[in-house]
Amino acid sequence: MGKLVVRWFITALALFAAAWLVPGIRVEGQAWLAYAGMALVLGLVNAVIRPFLKLLTCPLIILTLGLFVLVINATTLYLASRIAQGFGIGFQVDGFMPAFLGGLVVSLVTVVLSTLAKEGSD
Repeated sequence: MGKLVVRWFITALALFAAAWLVPGIRVEGQAWLAYAGMALVLGLVNAVIRPFLKLLTCPLIILTLGLFVLVINATTLYLASRIAQGFGIGFQVDGFMPAFLGGLVVSLVTVVLSTLAKEGSD
């Protein structure tokens, strides 16, 4: 349970970084509730839909030497923002380019913070 809360918190911080750095990603309403809710939705989308997308696009991933995963990251971020809006969470991604850059930021921040969290728990 503790690892799940840490991952959720790291994802929320990564979404904060993406909203701060990428024009076209906006948060409306109570910001930390939006980040927390969006982190939950993004985690569910990554757990349920992302493996299916990777399976369908496996030839493209191999052909591009893994770079197509960035497009999958953008797709999952955009899809999660649309689902979050359906639940009244004020996290908006305006299009593919902000989703692409936001997915890149979320991935990088998540990797860095996850590495730091693992080092801190040793």
